[in-house]
Amino acid sequence: MISRRLLLQSSTAAAAYLVSAGWAARAAIAPGVTDAEIKIGQTMPYSGPGSAYALIGRAEAAYFKMINDNGGVNGRKILLVSVDDGYSPPKTVEMTRRLIEQDQVALIFGMFGGVTNLAVRQYLNENKVPQLFGATAADLIGDPQHYPWTMGLNPAIASEARVYAKNILATKPEAKIGVLFQDDALGKAFVTGMRGGLGAQHAGMLVGEASYEVSDPTVDSQIVTLQSSAADTLIIGATAKAAAQAIRKAFDIGWSPDRYLFNGAASIDGTLKPAGLEKAKGVITSTYGKDPSDARWKDDPGYKVWAEFVEKYMSPGDLGSLFALYGFHAASLMVEVLKQCGDDLSRENIMRQATNIRDFEFAMGLPGARVNTSPDNYYPIRQMWLMRFNGTGWDWFGDLISD
Repeated sequence: MISRRLLLQSSTAAAAYLVSAGWAARAAIAPGVTDAEIKIGQTMPYSGPGSAYALIGRAEAAYFKMINDNGGVNGRKILLVSVDDGYSPPKTVEMTRRLIEQDQVALIFGMFGGVTNLAVRQYLNENKVPQLFGATAADLIGDPQHYPWTMGLNPAIASEARVYAKNILATKPEAKIGVLFQDDALGKAFVTGMRGGLGAQHAGMLVGEASYEVSDPTVDSQIVTLQSSAADTLIIGATAKAAAQAIRKAFDIGWSPDRYLFNGAASIDGTLKPAGLEKAKGVITSTYGKDPSDARWKDDPGYKVWAEFVEKYMSPGDLGSLFALYGFHAASLMVEVLKQCGDDLSRENIMRQATNIRDFEFAMGLPGARVNTSPDNYYPIRQMWLMRFNGTGWDWFGDLISD
């Protein structure tokens, strides 16, 4: 995390520059921007129930360091102020206000979580502060008509759930489906997407629903409840900790339904290893990126870029982490937007460029998968593949699916 002393030094330098150069000459430039620096902020769950995702923030900080070591963006270094919110919306509000009002960041980037992003969306839009590439499903926070300053990054969760529903209808039309979901906007969107994918004609296939709170120590009782519903297919609309518990508990009680896992929890290191790799065998999820733990990519040019980054800026154990890769990709997209801004780093132009991304490809993106945005398309990622866990890695199946 950036030291408080460094933040104060940066703020003082910026203030001195404004006084010497004259406010009028810099009026269009966002707070936190000088000729030498672009200061951006984020909250991350470095503690609390979402702490497995803290690696995303660490990877993003490392990526920006790499960019800075190579001269920055258009001559400016990126200063990321990443603070802990414990995955608690009240804390997110407190820390975000501090980032904007005290630390004077230009924008909020990559904030983790649906409930946390929603907690500050109104405040950031009222103050016309870009809230970019939140680490949550784009449809949870993407509403350009009412909140034009807010854009998520992950594929729409309702779209993901519809993809799973369509696959179930095609391969197991008599399935009895149970859904485990987090009792918030994320989980409820999963249930809504599943119902939409099944349609009214197949609504009876959904035989059980069980929700959990983020603060719940386990989801054991919810899994037992879903087993008792006679479900033979389990949809796990949960984040990493609860998803790992669900996979492990189902196996331990001798329940072996077909299992579909929310892609935001589909990390081998963060979810499947804690659950038990053998217990997770057969789990299905969706993806828009290459799995860095899959040996098939060892000669892929994108993998080599990723591996070089990890070797120099992270730890060897991070090489196979989907969470670390996610941060790497999100930070690369943020850099692309800043590059497109040129010297116009007003908040208005930052948002304008974020809504004008054309066919951007992640280093480890799947073949054919590209990022596109527009003023009325706040869903950057709209293409996915299905894949199944084989006990050590993921096997794709089917075709690239566009929504």
